[in-house]
Parts: sequence; C-alpha cells; structure tokens
Amino acid sequence: MDTHDKELHAIIRALEFWRIFLEGTIEPIIVFTDHRNLEYWQNNKTFNRRHARWHLLLAGYNFRIHYRPGKQSNKPDALSRRPDHLDIPPGEQIMLPPKIFANATYVDTESHLQTLIERTLDKDEDLEEILHYFQVKQENAGITLRQAFKDYHMEAGLLFYQNKIVVPNDEDIKLRLLHLHHNNPLAGHPGRQRTLELVTRHYWWPGMRSYVYNHVDSCEECQRARRPKPLQLPTQPLEVPTAPWQIVSYDMIVGLPKDMGHDAILVIIDSFSKYGIFVPTESTANAACIADLFLEHYWKNHVFQNKFTRALYKRLAINPHFSSAYHPESDGQTERVNPSIEHFLRIYCRHSRKDWVKWLPLAQFAYNNAPHSATGTSPFMCIYGREPTFSPSNIETEVPEANERTNLILRIQEEVASALRLSKERMTKGKPEEPPINFEIGERAWLDAKNINLKSTSSKLNDRRLGPFKVIEKISDLAYRLELPKSMKVHNVFYLGLLSKVKEDPKTPFQERPPPITIEGEEEYEVEAIVDHKREGDQMFYKIKWKGYGPESNTWEPKENLENAENFLKKYHAMLLKKAHDAAKGLRGGAVLQTTQSKRRGRS
Repeated sequence: MDTHDKELHAIIRALEFWRIFLEGTIEPIIVFTDHRNLEYWQNNKTFNRRHARWHLLLAGYNFRIHYRPGKQSNKPDALSRRPDHLDIPPGEQIMLPPKIFANATYVDTESHLQTLIERTLDKDEDLEEILHYFQVKQENAGITLRQAFKDYHMEAGLLFYQNKIVVPNDEDIKLRLLHLHHNNPLAGHPGRQRTLELVTRHYWWPGMRSYVYNHVDSCEECQRARRPKPLQLPTQPLEVPTAPWQIVSYDMIVGLPKDMGHDAILVIIDSFSKYGIFVPTESTANAACIADLFLEHYWKNHVFQNKFTRALYKRLAINPHFSSAYHPESDGQTERVNPSIEHFLRIYCRHSRKDWVKWLPLAQFAYNNAPHSATGTSPFMCIYGREPTFSPSNIETEVPEANERTNLILRIQEEVASALRLSKERMTKGKPEEPPINFEIGERAWLDAKNINLKSTSSKLNDRRLGPFKVIEKISDLAYRLELPKSMKVHNVFYLGLLSKVKEDPKTPFQERPPPITIEGEEEYEVEAIVDHKREGDQMFYKIKWKGYGPESNTWEPKENLENAENFLKKYHAMLLKKAHDAAKGLRGGAVLQTTQSKRRGRS
C-alpha cells in the first residue's frame, strides 16, 4: 500500500469508528489532511478495485477533504505519535508542577477557627463562671443567675452570646479572625465599619469594636492604598512687607499656543503693592533663562529682597530659602493672578489663539490699574501715587511738587500696609482648626503620593501613600524634612498637609524591608519584578521593582547590573513576546473579518 492509500485508509478508519455520529449528516464533514493529493481523490473517474470498494463504503458519508500543511496544525496526529511505540525510555512525570504552588498561602477556614475556639474556651478565666453554669448547675441555678446568663447558650462545644460564637481572650485567634474577615481577598481590606460588620455576623467578644478598629487603622496595605482625610491646618499667611519690592513671588503659565516663539508667561508679583509684571517666555526655559528674564524685566528697575531659583541666587549672591514641596498655597497671590491673565487673553484672543503676546502688555496694564481686594487700591496708585488715564485729557493741570508727590506716595503706602495687616488678621481669625499634629525626629511618616510621578503603567492603581519615611529634620511647625530614597528626585521638605501618622500595631508589625545581600563584596538587593524598559543609545535599561520596597524605590538599571536576575529578564521578555503575538493575532483576525464582510457586501 503506497503513501496515498495509507493516508486515505486513515480517513476511512476514522469515519468507520465514529460512524454513529458521522453517517448521513446534512452538513458536510471537513476532513483535514497534510497530503494534498487526497483533495482530488473523490473527483477521479478511473480507479482500481480497492478504491472502488472504498467509494462504496464512503457513499453514506457527506464529507469534504481539505488540505492543511502539517506546520499549521496545532496538534499532530495522535495515532502516528503514540508514545508507547517509541524506543526512548519514558522520562519523569510531574503530576503537579512546583510553579502552581508559587502563590499558595495558608488561609484559615471557619471550621478550623471554630475548632481552635472550642479548645481554648476552658483557658479563658473570664469565661469560667459561664462555662461552669452550663456544665454543672444550670438546672439548679436560681432566677438571678438564669437572668444574668439568659443571652448565652452552649451548642456543639461552643459558647454563644445572642446567637454569636463567643471568642475567648486569645490574641492568636482574634488575629486569625481579623485576617480572615479583613486581609483575605474574599473580604478585600474593607474599612472599619464593614470589617466590624463581617466579624460580628458570627462572632463576639468584649471590646471587639475598638479591637477591630485598631486592626484596620494599623493595616499597612490599607494605609498605603487609602489617602488620609485632609487636615484643616491653621492658615499661615506670608510675612507682611512694609514697602514695595521687599517680597516678590512668581509663577509660570504654561500650555499656551506658540506665538512669536513663546508658549508661556512668567508672572512676577510684588507682595506689597500687588504690582504685576507679565513676561512672555518658553515653557522649556531653565533656571538660568528665568534668571536672565528677572534681570532684564525686574532687577534693573527695582531693588528687592527676593526668593528665587538657585541659578539666580548664585549670580546675585542671594541666600535661598525654599518653601516646602507641593504646597502651592505658599505662593497663593501669584496663583490667583494667573486666572485673571488667562481670562483677559481668552476674551481678546478669541478669533486667533496665536496672537496673545501682543495683548500681554495690555493685560499687565489692566491688572495694575484695577484696585486689589487686599490693599483697597490699585498697584499703580501704590507705586506711583496716581492713576493712569485711559485717554488723553484736554484739561490743563499743574505738575505737583516733588515733596507733595512723595508725601502722597508715603501716605498711600501706609494705608496699604495697614490694609495688608488687616487682611492677614482676617485670614487667621474665625476658622475652625483641627488639633495640630507633629512628628518627632526619627519618627516615620506617610507621604501623600498625589504629587509624585511614579511613571507606572496605571496611575489609578498606584499607592495613595508612599513610605513610611523617616523624619530627619523639623523645618517649622508646618514643614518637615524626610529621608527619601535616591530614586525619588524631589525636594525632601514637605508641607505638613501631605504627611500623616503611621499607625502600627505591635501585634501585626509592618513587613520589614529586606537588607541588601552581599555578593563578592558588593551589596545587592533582591528583585521582585521588572516593570518597564527603555533604550538609551546602544544600552538597554530596565525599571526594577525591589522586593520589600514600594514603587517610590523603583530604579532604572542597565542589563549588566542584573546578572543575578536572569530568570526575571527571561520572564519579562517572554511577556513582551506574548503581548506582541496577541496583538498580531488581533490584527490578523480583524483583517479576515474585514475581507469576509467585503465579500458579503459584494455578493449582495
């Protein structure tokens, strides 16, 4: 029998074996083969005796032979690959691979915990009298004793109070119950009240409310994942200046359309007079460029004591004093000017959004000519002692003497200083304040993550709080310096409103960060996962999540630093390959669908 007949005989035997299901079907049966010549067998008009018998045998089957190359078949023919026909001795067979146990953890069950409770009841001294009542003298007890224990009953070796299992005073059992009803994925780390409700469905012990609340409050995962309630801290107005240009604040308006090479505005505000200077610039300008703008538009016209970037301090020998990180309220006056500028430009640049630079001087004039709510007068009047006119006047006026103008300016500035002091008193008066919190040196604190760019794949799933970090210096009552990892390239002084207390229960301490492992005299940390990659020149870098450390400690490492993490590199590249393969499959599926739909439209 030649190869052609052997392949055809396999089809005949398969049809005979499944005859009860395949004979006489309405829809044709598709038979796949990797022998192309079989596609034409049914169309032959001349054949030998064997083929004639096979034609009669297959006459009752409605089937069609379809050729498919062997390499495109997902599974090879099982009959031709029978392992018992091989001469190779069988290898070891692992029924349960070790990898399926990688994430296996022991979880207490309700029945197991109830068995522990039953065994521990006799060890609780507080329950001796109640247990003695049910075990010995329940029938002979008096009315007073019966009334005292009316809410209790014994069943199956367990003590119940109001139909809830009484938990003995055993810390291990209580912690296991709370892990089951709070830390367990089926519980999902709920809040205080929901955890209490889950536990009290079936269990009871004295003081359980405060016990459950303390466990939830000191849960490390919950503290990381939940943002704390905002603190109502006391208002801290800026220092009141006594003359113009003593204190200056600045800010940048970015995201504007390109106009004459500019796409940002540098806003400079005098804290005394509220006088504003608006300078067009670029959003990519560095500290040195901003310093040059200050020199050109501000320093040459005004003598001031300013707080500015390090570049300008170095050039002008000014001692810097930075405010805390991510606390825009410390620059509130400039923040409030920005919307006014944007409002002006939005109106007058309505038709062409790219001509805002020519309108900026008029925006500056309009702002400085309007009275300010804090001073009660306009910045022009405070600085120059008079208001500018909108249009030329035909009425002749005499020029006032220099001393009269000086006295007028001084009088206006005294009134402005009084108004600023009154405004400061109003800010700090009559607002309800929460009890202030403070941190000791060496204490750990959580840091709000809302302003920290962690560059993860999904910001929605990032931790809400980072740390905890060690407090190394108290800058003021409202600012602290933290000890941050080197991977966090941010200013390490933070406003108190971004910090929160660490609540840790000694019974359930936080997971300790593993110390570095010393390999050949060098310290190495254990890799938990590879989360991203990038190429810089000819070198590949990987973003590493270190075991026991939060996402704030993730670092970019070159491939040569990962000699002892080959398994993680293989898994990461296998994951990338799978994603690319899935994406390609999706594209092929879409192309086939589009072709099919176009054919259908052509037929109609």
